[in-house]
Amino acid sequence: MSISQDHAASLAAQLHPQARGEKLIRAVYRRSGVDRRASVLLEGTAADGQPLQSFYQPISDQEPHGPTTLRRMSAYGEFAAPLAVQAAARVLREAALTPRSITHLVTVSCTGFQAPGFDLALIAELELSPDVQRTHVGFMGCHAALNGMRIARALAASEPGACVLLCAVELCSLHHQYTQEAEGIVANSLFGDGAAACIVRAAAEDEPQGLGSCELRGQASHVVAESAELMSWNIADHGFRMTLSPKVPDIIRGQLRPWLERFLARYDLTVDRVPHWAVHPGGPRILNAVAESLSLDAAQMAPSRETLRNHGNMSSPTVLFILRQLLSQAATGPCVMLAFGPGLTIEAALCELGG
Repeated sequence: MSISQDHAASLAAQLHPQARGEKLIRAVYRRSGVDRRASVLLEGTAADGQPLQSFYQPISDQEPHGPTTLRRMSAYGEFAAPLAVQAAARVLREAALTPRSITHLVTVSCTGFQAPGFDLALIAELELSPDVQRTHVGFMGCHAALNGMRIARALAASEPGACVLLCAVELCSLHHQYTQEAEGIVANSLFGDGAAACIVRAAAEDEPQGLGSCELRGQASHVVAESAELMSWNIADHGFRMTLSPKVPDIIRGQLRPWLERFLARYDLTVDRVPHWAVHPGGPRILNAVAESLSLDAAQMAPSRETLRNHGNMSSPTVLFILRQLLSQAATGPCVMLAFGPGLTIEAALCELGG
């Protein structure tokens, strides 16, 4: 189920009656660039249209910081696997692949820990081979799907006939923070739940590249010097806690383009010659910084802004949502996928969209 941002702001104000006030919460949520986002915690809708949930209760002496991390991880164990199975089943169906054709499974998540994890649920529910080779990318943050793609690409190239299923699932709504700090309120206003999957395999030389597919030409990663404190994702007693410095957009604005130009030069490309962009929407200020740094126009930024508006920041699956949108629009030509995560780390992937 999904919740409107107006209802999410009302819910946040109810949970934090001693926080910085409903007026501030509503202002932050209104500036988030989000209209709706999904949460596995939503249980229905009241007669007045207000979404119903019982996981979070208003601040009290008994529960001043919200549910414990143990309770949140129990919810992750309950909800992550069904969401992952739904996303993976969809991509198998669209690719017209049988589950037994999958040779490798790469899973991605930073919002929960469980062993056995949702990778085994994918094997059981989708009836993948019990011999499928598994790799998990854990706790890397919003750019982790691109790390998963790097692993999937290497696996696909390493063995003849390899067919890799990549699945990313995040339950960000499990980590709502009971906080009066501005950074925490901003994070509460942005994040939603979601899952996405894709198939990565080596194409035969004579295999046509059709609509709904793309060629992954190359990837690159860059850790910004002396930036480790600017973005973090840490385990606390009451959920996972994010820090996001207001300096991050300025760093992106100043450092992204020179590094990206060096990466694209390997493929005889420049920023100005890339028509399509799948930029992870860490928030409206980050999207603005990317647009300014790369001189991208409104149309080029539209898929990222629309994804933020309709789904919020879902962490790792988000760039795959944006890529799917571009493919559904029959976009062709070079596309750069960009995401940012703790470090401060920049991840990029260059794709050639099919057509």
